[in-house]
Amino acid sequence: MAGKRKNYSAEFKAKVALEAIRGEMTIAELVTKHGVHQTVINTWKRQALDGMAGLFSGKTEAKAAEKEGEIEKLHAKIGQLVVERDFLAKASGR
Repeated sequence: MAGKRKNYSAEFKAKVALEAIRGEMTIAELVTKHGVHQTVINTWKRQALDGMAGLFSGKTEAKAAEKEGEIEKLHAKIGQLVVERDFLAKASGR
């Protein structure tokens, strides 16, 4: 039976990735310190470095605006479905 996957908070991932980027400790030392596999640490480090370029390019702001627009559409759809459900419930005599 396979073990359960461990979920790490974004803050923890950022902290470990920053330590890896700084290079004050080796990856092996970070593995021992945090109990996270070296592949995971290297992945977080790469994601952090890739994400930094996005911070300065404005892409993250565009993605945030896109998500916000999608959330507004979904809220509108939920409202529409609630109204339809209530109308159909009344129409069916419930």
